[in-house]
Amino acid sequence: MSPSIPAYLQDHSGTADEEFTQLIDGEFVAGATTQDVVDPATGRAFAQAPVADAAQVDRAVAAAAAAFPGWSARSYDERGALVDRIADVVEANAELIARTVTREQGKPLADSTGDLEAAVAFCRYFAKWRPADEVVQDDDQAFVEIVRRPLGVVAAIIPWNFPFFQSLYKLAPALVTGNTIVIKPSPTTPLNGMLLGRLVADIVPAGVVNVVGDSGAVGPQLTAHPDVAKVSFTGSTASGRRVMESAASTLKRITLELGGNDPAIVLPDADVRAAAEGISTWAFANAGQVCISIKRTFVHSSIYDEFCTEMARIADGLTVGPGLTDGTRIGPIQNARQYESLRHTLDVAREGGTVLTGGLVAEGEGYFVRPTVVRDIPEDNPVVAEETFGPIRSVFAYDDIDDVVERANATPYGLGASVWGTDVEQATAVARRLDAGSTWVNQHFALSPDVPFGGRKQSGIGSEFGNDGILAFTDVQVVNVKRS
Repeated sequence: MSPSIPAYLQDHSGTADEEFTQLIDGEFVAGATTQDVVDPATGRAFAQAPVADAAQVDRAVAAAAAAFPGWSARSYDERGALVDRIADVVEANAELIARTVTREQGKPLADSTGDLEAAVAFCRYFAKWRPADEVVQDDDQAFVEIVRRPLGVVAAIIPWNFPFFQSLYKLAPALVTGNTIVIKPSPTTPLNGMLLGRLVADIVPAGVVNVVGDSGAVGPQLTAHPDVAKVSFTGSTASGRRVMESAASTLKRITLELGGNDPAIVLPDADVRAAAEGISTWAFANAGQVCISIKRTFVHSSIYDEFCTEMARIADGLTVGPGLTDGTRIGPIQNARQYESLRHTLDVAREGGTVLTGGLVAEGEGYFVRPTVVRDIPEDNPVVAEETFGPIRSVFAYDDIDDVVERANATPYGLGASVWGTDVEQATAVARRLDAGSTWVNQHFALSPDVPFGGRKQSGIGSEFGNDGILAFTDVQVVNVKRS
């Protein structure tokens, strides 16, 4: 164990004795108040996090606005070099960050480490991104060019399921394109955000990056703030609606990455064991607390019983435990509110369907829910029709492709979907018919910084990643010069 790793991040027994601070205008600032940070593996507080008041939020936005002219005037190469330095410092502190995420979020340390590796890779990609020249006309009559200009102050509102990864993948494209930023971590996973502020403070000029603490009131203040030009929000669909309403007063640009109820369709020619393994991976990852997790699986009736048995076997073999314990595959539910919601969901699942494995919360301390597989449950049951943000998954039989496509699409969500089968051409044809922002074949949740990611219907507005996602941090300016 590296001596730079505090004792309280080595297991789930200690408490933090350090003071966590916000980053506002280049200074480390204590909160106006503080709140407990609870370890979901124990249900007990282990640290105190700062909470901003309205005056501190205003100060952070004002600092970002003041820093914007100087930052946006720098070249892409200058800004990209500093973003690359942020990737360097994150990489150098990967173990500290990963352990912080696991302690406050709950996920296994191996998963937190994977999140950090992805965050660094995404950050380096964005650091090197440059806009393409867009000259529409260049002749004797006129010169017409499309110029991409930064927006101003970006408010980045971060959820609790992938907190550090999402902070970094919002920060990097915002900065590269010339914006400044105010990051608001989730109230239940704030420490990794405060750590990010500490790491970037010596890299970027004062005010370019600000991190403020929240106990629930800061988000609405940021989304309605007249000096915030764009909101990049990841969270539930219900919260996304409120963000959209709040941002409307000043016509802010918004990117909303919201909830999902992702289907997976298993074709009759699928390798049952391989499909069950792949689907289980992305049904139960992060204890099922993933917007783009597989939540509904449709399996051809000829292999339905075999698939259900195999998925239940896999789920039953997943080790549930504290994230800092070696061998843990499934960590706790992140917070008490979500845990209580899932306890109710389990009751509904047992009443409405056949539970093949799981169906119970774990005894003892912490917020643990066993991976659960349910069959024979009506598709209008709330366990199925609503987004279940936890490790409770339903499996259905089908006989006809047209019917199953219609059933898979029968949801207000449209984030992701996948099709599993041996005949890749046939599986791809089915995937093209699914109403989702991303459709995969024989895989799920395959994200890349150069590929847009976003939802259809009530799963969001706009994209993250790729040219579409990066350009969403800019506005178009047309320069039109008459030559004759």
